[in-house]
Amino acid sequence: MAGAKKEAKRYTEIRNAKAGRDYFVDQRFEAGVQLRGTEVKSIRAGKAQISDAFARIEKGEAWLYNAHIEQYAFGNIFNHDAKRVRKLLLHRRDLDKIQLALATGGRALVPLRMYFKEALVKVEVGLCTGKKQFDRRDDLKKRVQLREVEQAMKARRR
Repeated sequence: MAGAKKEAKRYTEIRNAKAGRDYFVDQRFEAGVQLRGTEVKSIRAGKAQISDAFARIEKGEAWLYNAHIEQYAFGNIFNHDAKRVRKLLLHRRDLDKIQLALATGGRALVPLRMYFKEALVKVEVGLCTGKKQFDRRDDLKKRVQLREVEQAMKARRR
């Protein structure tokens, strides 16, 4: 018999909580990241943060800025810099789509989450438009209404 599939016991996902609050996500793209060995170990330990990060396309290549990946605790002199600029690995057609959308203006390329796909680190970047203050208020109102409805349904079941 074939062996059972391995369970994802060490599954790590780093999310950008600010992205959902501050932006409308229009399109999502999966990108690889060019990392060093100690960076992968830090991400696997959950020592990364992408809430202030953003991406840019420069000279036909995508770059991730302000992503903070802590230095590996058991690293040596070859440990990485925590806030270095990292290259995003995207397909050419995706890069062209993103570049065209960014050129029209009013959009930003924001990392939404960082996760492992088997042994590789991937970043989900979104093509986003910024929310206005009244949009955020509407989202809060909808959330409160949903919570009230759920509470009423829960009370009714009892």
